[in-house]
Amino acid sequence: MTYDAMSAGALDYAPCRYGNSRLLFRGPRRRLDAPYVAFLGGTETYGKFIKAPFPALVESDLGLNCVNFGIPNAGIDVFVNDPTVMEAAQRARVAVLQVVGAQNLSNRFYTVHPRRNDRFLTASPLLRVIYPEVDFAEFHFNRHMLSHLHKVSSERFSIVRAELQKAWSARMDLLTRQIGSRVLLVWFADHAPLRDEPVGPDPARSGDPLFVTREMLDSLAGDQVTLAQVVATPEAINAGTSGMVFSEMEAMAAKKMLGPRAHGELARHIGPLLHDMVRPQ
Repeated sequence: MTYDAMSAGALDYAPCRYGNSRLLFRGPRRRLDAPYVAFLGGTETYGKFIKAPFPALVESDLGLNCVNFGIPNAGIDVFVNDPTVMEAAQRARVAVLQVVGAQNLSNRFYTVHPRRNDRFLTASPLLRVIYPEVDFAEFHFNRHMLSHLHKVSSERFSIVRAELQKAWSARMDLLTRQIGSRVLLVWFADHAPLRDEPVGPDPARSGDPLFVTREMLDSLAGDQVTLAQVVATPEAINAGTSGMVFSEMEAMAAKKMLGPRAHGELARHIGPLLHDMVRPQ
C-alpha cells in the first residue's frame, strides 16, 4: 500500500488500524474493549475534509465510544469481506450503516477492487456480450465505466442498472444479517431517495447514493434494522465548503461534499435514535 504525503492545508485524519485489518481508518483510534457504537460507511462517514464528522459529533453527546470504520468511496464489499470490521460491528451496541451506492460492488457484470471498491478491475464475459463495441481496458473507475455504457446505449444500460440494484439489495441483506446486532441504516444526501425508474440516469450526472431507491431501502427495514432518512437542508447545501479543511488541489473534490453544517444536522437527527437503541433491552 502506498501513502500520499500530506499536502499543505490538508486535514490530518490520524489514520489508524484495528486488529488484523489491512484497511486504514480515521483516528484517533478508539477502544474496542468498552461499550461502543460502530459506524460503517463511505466518504461521508469517514469525514473527508470535515474536522468533526457526524460520528465524532454523536460521540460527544452519546457518552459512548463511536468507532469510525468509514472508508472513502467504499462499497458494501469492503466491509463484508473484512473480518475485523464485521467482528467489531457484531460486538457493537449499535452498528450505524451509511447507505452507499450500488456502483461500487462486484456483480455478474464486473469486478471491483476488494478494498478500493470504486476501482474497476474487469468486465465479465456477459457484460462484454451486452456491450461488444466497448473496450473495457480503458477504464479504471466504476463510475467512469458506467457513464460510458449509458452513453453508448441507455436501453442496454437499464439491464446493468437492474443487476447492480439486485446485487446491492442481496449484499446489504447479507451485511445486516452478518452484523446480527441492531443496525441503524442512514440515508445521508442532498436529496431524498427516489422511486424506481425504468431507465437509469447518467451516472456522471447523478448524486450519491447511486441507483439506491426507496423500495430497496424499505426492503431492508425490520426488527433489527431501523432506517433514518436525513436530507441536508438548503442552508447546509448553500454553505458550500465553509468550515471544511482541504488543500488547493483538493478544492474541486471538496465542492462535491456535504459540509460541517450537514454533518451537524445528521448528528442531531440520529442522536436521539441512538440514545434509545443503546439502552439495554
